[in-house]
Amino acid sequence: MSARLRSALVGVAALTAVTLVGLAGCGGPTNSAGDRAGKTPGKSTTSAAAKSATPKVSGTITVFAAASLTESFTTLGKEFEAAHPGVTVRFNFGGSSALATQINQGAPADVFASAAPANLQAVTEQGHVAGSPTTFVRNQLVIAVPKGNPKHVQGLKDLAKSGTKVALCAEQVPCGAAAQKALAAAHVKITPVTLEPDVKGALTKVRIREVDAALVYRTDVRSAASDVDGVEFPESAKAINAYPIVVLKGGQNANGGRSFVDYVLSGRGRAVLARAGFQTP
Repeated sequence: MSARLRSALVGVAALTAVTLVGLAGCGGPTNSAGDRAGKTPGKSTTSAAAKSATPKVSGTITVFAAASLTESFTTLGKEFEAAHPGVTVRFNFGGSSALATQINQGAPADVFASAAPANLQAVTEQGHVAGSPTTFVRNQLVIAVPKGNPKHVQGLKDLAKSGTKVALCAEQVPCGAAAQKALAAAHVKITPVTLEPDVKGALTKVRIREVDAALVYRTDVRSAASDVDGVEFPESAKAINAYPIVVLKGGQNANGGRSFVDYVLSGRGRAVLARAGFQTP
C-alpha cells in the first residue's frame, strides 16, 4: 500500500470518529433507563408529582363547628395558621342543628364538624357534602353545677326535686337530644326553666348562677372548671354523642378545608381534643 493511500484511510477514520462523537453530544438515542421511560436522564419527576398532588394551602378557611368544640378548635385553628403563614381559619360555632340549617340555606362553609350524625345527615341529604364524613371524637354528658355544688346534686333524680332550677339544650340540638336519652334511661322527668340553643348557653346559665344545674358535655365543664363543677352520672353512657367532620361543596376553599380536616385527624389534632376531654372515636 502506497503512502498516499495509507494517509487517505487514516483521514477517513478520524473524520468518522469525530462525527460519531458529535452525534452523541447532540442527544442521540441511548440505552439509559431515563431514555427508555421517555425522561431526561438525571432528573426525577417524583417531587414535582408530589407537589402537584398537594397544592399549597392559602386564603381563608371557613369552619362551621359545634359549640362544644369552641376551645379545642380555636387552639387547632391558631396552630394551623402558624403552620401555614397567610392562611386564616374563620370559625362559626353554634348548635349543630342551627349550623346545618345555615348550610342548607346557602351559607358558604368549607368544613362542618357536627356534635351528632343526625345534623350532618340533614346537610348530606341536601347534597352539600364532598366526600365521606369521619367520626373524629365522642363526648359524654355530665351535670354542671355552680362551684361548690350548693344544691348537693348527686345524680339525675336530684334534678327533679322541687325548687331545683335546671337548664337544658333544646331537643333538636345534640346536647338536648342526648339529655332526653339520659333522662329516659334514668326514668326521670324534669321541667327545665330554660331551653338553650347550644351547650354553651346552658353552661352560661350555671356559670352566672341563674340555674342550679344543667346537662352539658364533660368537655364544657372542663373548660369552665374555675366556675363550675361536674357531677358524673351512669345514665350518660346511654347517650354518648359521636362527632363527624366533613368537607363541604359550598365553600370557597376546598383544598384548605381538606387540609384543616387532615390536621384535626392528625396526631396533634387528636392530642388537643383528648386534652379537652373528648373521647377517641
